[in-house]
Amino acid sequence: MRNAEQIKLTIVPSPGMGSIVEDTHTTFRVWAPHADEVYVIGDFNDWNEYSFPLEKEENGYWAGTSELAKEGHQYKYHIKNGKDSFHRNDPYAFEVTNSDGNSIIRKMEFDWEDDNYTLPAWNSLVIYELHVGTFFRKDPEQVGTFEEVIEKLPYLKDLGINCIELLPVAEFAGGISWGYNPAHLFAIEQDYGGPQGLFRLVKEAHKLGIGIIMDVVYNHLGPSDVDLWQFDGWSENDKGGIYFYNDHRSETPWGDTRPDYGRPEVRQYLRDNALMWLEKYHCDGLRMDATSYIRYEGGGLGFDTEILEGIILMRDINSEIRSKYPNVLTIAEDLKGDDIMTNNPEHSGIGYGTQWDMKFVHPVREALITTHDDDRNLDSIVEAITYRYSDDAFCRVIYTESHDEVANGKARVPEEIHPGDAESAFAKKRAILGLVLVTTSPGIPMIFQGQEFLEDEYFKDHEGLDWGKFEKLQGIHRLTTDLIKLRTGEYGMTEGLRGQETQIVHQNQETKVMAYKRINHGENHEPVLVVLNFGHQDYENYGIGIDEGIHWKLRFNSTWKGYDEDLSDLEVTGMIKEAIETDNNSWTGKINLPAYGAQIYTL
Repeated sequence: MRNAEQIKLTIVPSPGMGSIVEDTHTTFRVWAPHADEVYVIGDFNDWNEYSFPLEKEENGYWAGTSELAKEGHQYKYHIKNGKDSFHRNDPYAFEVTNSDGNSIIRKMEFDWEDDNYTLPAWNSLVIYELHVGTFFRKDPEQVGTFEEVIEKLPYLKDLGINCIELLPVAEFAGGISWGYNPAHLFAIEQDYGGPQGLFRLVKEAHKLGIGIIMDVVYNHLGPSDVDLWQFDGWSENDKGGIYFYNDHRSETPWGDTRPDYGRPEVRQYLRDNALMWLEKYHCDGLRMDATSYIRYEGGGLGFDTEILEGIILMRDINSEIRSKYPNVLTIAEDLKGDDIMTNNPEHSGIGYGTQWDMKFVHPVREALITTHDDDRNLDSIVEAITYRYSDDAFCRVIYTESHDEVANGKARVPEEIHPGDAESAFAKKRAILGLVLVTTSPGIPMIFQGQEFLEDEYFKDHEGLDWGKFEKLQGIHRLTTDLIKLRTGEYGMTEGLRGQETQIVHQNQETKVMAYKRINHGENHEPVLVVLNFGHQDYENYGIGIDEGIHWKLRFNSTWKGYDEDLSDLEVTGMIKEAIETDNNSWTGKINLPAYGAQIYTL
């Protein structure tokens, strides 16, 4: 069987697509290889179906110029195929009136005010995943907007966040959705604020030192309100026509709409879209949804068939981004645990900068929500902490909550721990252990909206985030802030948390206590020691093996009453050294370690 390296698929550059606005005229160009005639209808010609014909170019493209069409005019293509005719939105439209409406001519000229923001080093990132429609709603009856996210940017800055990952904002059917049903890939959801709203969000986030990663969906489209379906009237097997596979490969769990990655025009379309987010909107990264369904017909389940053209599509997009924009982070949501996703294209890889890590989220969530301590396996936690892809600790995004992990029958971590009483001390302490693991383990940490104050509601696209929970649990919010700022280095002396090396220095399955040391071997050594108790038992003078000459200072105590009065009554004062051998070390550090408690030490 051939592999991706043996197949060379070229993208045929198109000379500019969609509506291209110049000073005196607007040029329209569209790909419709099976059309017999193509016209543009719109405000500028009173929607006359035959007054503005396009001329046929090579390779199935049609183009024409109008001096009447101006920015802001609405339009569509009128396509004739034999006896049939269709009105279609422009596949490259930067704006539509709504998912079932008309295309709008846009110049995409924004005042960026010398925006030269660059994403921080990837080992310093902390990602905050949010859904624009639910993150912050002034009016509970209305969907959230970009402007409302802008209003909360200072809050995220104070939390310590330096990168936001937005659930998809490409125009989708209706006004309420997770966003994973894109109808128009180049247009921005009008209910969120359209192109101008997204531009303002990115610009204002950059002013505060916060990057924006955009979630994009290339494994399927729609399936509703998709004008690309049988776009020029041609199809086979009653499938989707020129933009989609017309055989069994079109089938996905979300609709019969997998793009045909084998067509150069479709690969060009998806490549152009990926670069639009970076070049037109100054986004700092792309998270590609369900990439396993781009590279496998069935998402990689069982004896599945590869889609080599899909692998090539992703590889080529990543290679171009790496070459042109080396500071841009591409993230794969593949969830297959394969190094190929983050391996360099020069070494048979697909070339993503990092990938969501199933080998972290699943075992860690299981450890947190398991009812009985005896069933909690520290080996699985150790493996989750130390696993890496492509021999790089930061080739994975680590998390315990995401939009997928807190919906579809799965709840927020505190609710999973203690159903019906997510604010019990029991639930809070174990959920906090999850936050500590996410922010101190090697990888790029990510939290989901509201996790910083232990939101316990399922994620629903029609219900806003419960900001009353923030008012109620401000101490937990402060705890999360402290963890994030230790992780990013804002509090100082924690360079080890941004290093490649992790040493497990203590692991006791009987006591359920473990400790690991994070190390950066660069100029700023600054190791960090993390101690966690996964059991219900308090310990006084618990011994951890430490190196001679090391004087660890307590920097974080998860059960401090300043965070929450309910967490523990055991006094925690730091570490006392004794010249006793423990864990194959000649010295022992003795600490008071509360049940389900975590402590962080630095030098």
